[in-house]
Amino acid sequence: MLIVGLNAYHGDVAAAVLRDGRLVAAVEEERFCRIKHVAGFPARAIEAGLAMAQATPADVDIWAIARGRRVHLLQKAKFALTHRPAAALLGQYRNTTGKYSAIPDVIARTFGLPVAAVESRAKYVEHHPAHLASAFHTSGLDEAACCAIDGFGDFVSVSVAHGRRGRLEVLDRVFFPHSLGLLYLAITQYLGFKKYGDEYKVMGLAPYGTPTHVDQIRQLVHLDSGGGFRLALEYFRHWTGEVSMNWDAGEPTVPDVYTSRLEELLGPGRRPDESVTSRHEDLAASVQRVFEESAFHVLRGVHGRIGVDTLCLAGGCAMNSVANGKIRQQTPFRSVFIQPAAGDNGTALGAALVAWHESGVQATSPRMEHAYWGTEYSAAEIAAVITSSGVASSCDWVTHHDEAMLCRETASLLAAGQVVGWFQGRMEWGARALGNRSILADPRRADMRDVINQKIKFRERFRPFAPSILAEAIDEYFVDAVHDPFMIQVYPVRPEKRASIPAVTHVDGSGRLQSVSEVSNPRYWALIRAFREQTGVPVLLNTSFNENEPIVERPEQALDCFLRTDMDVLVMGPHILRKRS
Repeated sequence: MLIVGLNAYHGDVAAAVLRDGRLVAAVEEERFCRIKHVAGFPARAIEAGLAMAQATPADVDIWAIARGRRVHLLQKAKFALTHRPAAALLGQYRNTTGKYSAIPDVIARTFGLPVAAVESRAKYVEHHPAHLASAFHTSGLDEAACCAIDGFGDFVSVSVAHGRRGRLEVLDRVFFPHSLGLLYLAITQYLGFKKYGDEYKVMGLAPYGTPTHVDQIRQLVHLDSGGGFRLALEYFRHWTGEVSMNWDAGEPTVPDVYTSRLEELLGPGRRPDESVTSRHEDLAASVQRVFEESAFHVLRGVHGRIGVDTLCLAGGCAMNSVANGKIRQQTPFRSVFIQPAAGDNGTALGAALVAWHESGVQATSPRMEHAYWGTEYSAAEIAAVITSSGVASSCDWVTHHDEAMLCRETASLLAAGQVVGWFQGRMEWGARALGNRSILADPRRADMRDVINQKIKFRERFRPFAPSILAEAIDEYFVDAVHDPFMIQVYPVRPEKRASIPAVTHVDGSGRLQSVSEVSNPRYWALIRAFREQTGVPVLLNTSFNENEPIVERPEQALDCFLRTDMDVLVMGPHILRKRS
């Protein structure tokens, strides 16, 4: 059975392909169209996923669409009756629902299929159950407490489920307009970060500040018994019908969701062109603190209801890696699983998994051990790109088909202070570059973070870089950390090791680690091992291979990024390109 799951007409549209319940491919549309967080219909992602599955659109047995149809009508009606300004908002919901209903027609037109055939094979999966399935059905667990926390999807912002023996039983939900994702978004926009998905900038800024505004920001959210919460709606506009979000083709746009009451409480918001001050740092630290308090309150309620010590977490808020790293200390959960595309891109995978399990299969699915589910290019294809570009006239080009030699030479270049673009194997699924579409550097150099931010990434100085570490060396460098191949949890760097890896140790002494095993990524593991053999340090600085754009997908894009920035070396497959001085 061939199933294509898709997230469409939302942010981070994506496609995932299952064959007989096994994941074959998972890709985001942004990597192909080159628009970050792109909305609309993921035509190129579907096409690429099916090509990796060696299938055609006509072969698809189920089109699993991550969106509910006519769901939570009672809650919507109750909301409309109790919140009079919301009539316009519900009209927006009706218009959006019509767009989702037309998806089978879009699929048919895009791929030249009969509409009736697509409609008969279309399955709609509600947004939050898709989130939950994306975590539980990739965890390899027979039983777990499951929770999804995000902005909103199908009128829900939090859902709680008990996963057992391949089934998910939804036990509770938090409905619109209350949302921890909206709480974080409001302060993100207030701090002048207006782009869709900019919350990660606030998370990176927070360690520079002191949480001196916690008491004020706590006024925005009220915590109820049993893990519940409510927003203080006078500070928010998203529920009034005045905020129209754009999920059509192109970059998603979200107008400011906060009211003037927030500026009365906190003072004037920061303009996007205004410098970031210590006050803004303190506000970022404060919202991160309040978000953590609220999220851990929710998770304690989940544990109290289900009583299982293992948690599967999903939703956009599960991308808050700082909070994720504290779950085992701040809640009764002893183990946490988060798959690499925890945000809305992951609902494509979740919808496909729901469709598979509802087809009659109840067995536990295998655990997702790596994130390399995207496109790849052969050594010959890469060589053809290099040759046709003419770049060999300005770069030294060598090829090492011997794996050990390739890794030794690259490690030597890194140890000498060179910044390396590393393009290998299948592209990563999710927001993080995990050693196949990465920019790498020496973590021992204290100036390396500023070098990359200013000369290659061209981004804010407060943005941290991640440490990729040999899985067997985690305990040597991090406090109470666990194996995390997806770079989605932050842990303290051991105090005695911070001076040895300053470029990947954030200002608060933490690091968002990626632990690399020989099984999941043998070439990247071999490179880090070669670096350790030469320097004594089993860690590399890892950041995504891009420059204010989506992560590179094709060799041509990697080469272009290499040439237009101050990167020193490009390693694509077995080929090493080094700029001449």
